[in-house]
Amino acid sequence: MQTKFQRWKESVTPTDMVMWLIGFTLLLLIVIGSTKTFIAGRYTTVQWFDFVIYGIAQGSIYALIAMGYTLVYGVLRMINFAHSEVFMSGPYTAFYVAFYFAQSELLISHPIFCLIIVFMVSMAVSTLIAFLLERIAYRPLRNAPRLIPLITAIGASFFLIYLFRGFYGTGFQAYPVWQMLAGKLTLFGDYKMLKVQIFVILAAALLMTALYAFIQRTRAGKAVRAVSEDKEAASLMGVNIDNTISVTFIIGGAAAGAAGVLYALVFKQVYFYMGFIPGIKAFTAAVLGGIGNIPGAMVGGLTLGLLESVGPALFMDGFDIVAPYQLKDAIAFTVLVLVLIFRPTGILGERLSVKKA
Repeated sequence: MQTKFQRWKESVTPTDMVMWLIGFTLLLLIVIGSTKTFIAGRYTTVQWFDFVIYGIAQGSIYALIAMGYTLVYGVLRMINFAHSEVFMSGPYTAFYVAFYFAQSELLISHPIFCLIIVFMVSMAVSTLIAFLLERIAYRPLRNAPRLIPLITAIGASFFLIYLFRGFYGTGFQAYPVWQMLAGKLTLFGDYKMLKVQIFVILAAALLMTALYAFIQRTRAGKAVRAVSEDKEAASLMGVNIDNTISVTFIIGGAAAGAAGVLYALVFKQVYFYMGFIPGIKAFTAAVLGGIGNIPGAMVGGLTLGLLESVGPALFMDGFDIVAPYQLKDAIAFTVLVLVLIFRPTGILGERLSVKKA
């Protein structure tokens, strides 16, 4: 009988060996850089705290956007590359509502009411765009080869970019500042947090909890899970496949609209191309956590946010690299490569069957 080692040796290809070599090399460099950074003691505990809080806030936004990617993939087994423009459309439209509130001084007299309205407008617009995308662009191609919906998604992405460019112009728009979210809050001693970061973390946590509860406990959520598992069986059990897929896009659109307002509150500007980079990062977060897995999208988003915030200082300063923060994107995607080498299905992903893969 063959031993386990012999069976493993027969199953391993030269490509696997090269990938593992690359992975172990990258991992070794990360360990060496982190060790040298800690030994040098270039950052205080307060600075590390600031890095972590910023990473959690940014990662929370990525996680909300990633929900749309992972939900659509879970149901349709396709990547909705137009989701980044769904994310852009909500806060960009809501900017004009926020600007009106700022001009009329309602933002000062009724800040909470204005914030709620801005969230509602953003979520409504993003939801509408996501719903129309599914009905107009994707539903007619439901039974087409997978490459065709993918190309359609890319085309829809560019269409929406230039549509909103035509509507709102090419300039950057400065989002109004809510005074109740300005400044810092002292937690204990020298440790402080920006109020807007606290709001973003709490709001994102509430939204992600509500979305997860909806998928797990409501009738519509159970239908989404059933369609994700097996469309034919779900249809035989009386589930309306078309309506359920529309619900999936609606949920993802609402989450993206809310994430867009949180993003605008943190970075304080919107423009027609604002969805591209966060969209790529959110897709990366979905893959990192395990695409098709809702908790995986949450974990992936937070992990990516922390890597972008903590990684440059932790991994790169030990090698005396000038301006390591400019390499935050390279660090995030390098860690993604490591995860995909050693765990191709992502952090919380499960091995897909041949049918689903």
